[in-house]
Amino acid sequence: MSGISGIGFNSSYASGFFGPAFNSGTGTASEAAAGALQGETKVTLNPGESVEKKPGMRSSPAECETCKNRKYIDGSDENVSFKSAAHISPEAAPSRVRGHEQEHVANAYKKAAQGDGKVLQASVKIQTAVCPECGRTYVSGGLTTTQIMYKNEDNPYQKNRKSADAASGLIGSSFDAAV
Repeated sequence: MSGISGIGFNSSYASGFFGPAFNSGTGTASEAAAGALQGETKVTLNPGESVEKKPGMRSSPAECETCKNRKYIDGSDENVSFKSAAHISPEAAPSRVRGHEQEHVANAYKKAAQGDGKVLQASVKIQTAVCPECGRTYVSGGLTTTQIMYKNEDNPYQKNRKSADAASGLIGSSFDAAV
């Protein structure tokens, strides 16, 4: 299994806070984003997003520091994109993650072709999550699962299985022809 996952502040894939994008000198970046500093106006971290704060959430999508600092990284060892953490906007994440997972599927077909194998199954699962700070639903990552079958005529178990099938009459037993 291989895939990409989102990492960021206060998420299930959290690896820590990636640092404030702004600071006017006093207080923390999250206090500034929440408008907790006196005399400060709220800072828009995500232009073009809604400034409406949902009930029970700490900030609006426009002021969400978590969404601004969310990064994606690939945890597999294949030669694909996102080997180092990179930010993707929430609007672009679905297509970028699908494209990334398609790279894993293409690699599976390439690997099967090199080893005289056949891809039996390849599936991609796109994962979503809800931002704990602003309540926005976002694509948090993806998971690609592939199964490859290789033909191995030199394997004694494979040879034994073929001869057992032939001896028991299983080969051709499902054949039904109208005469």
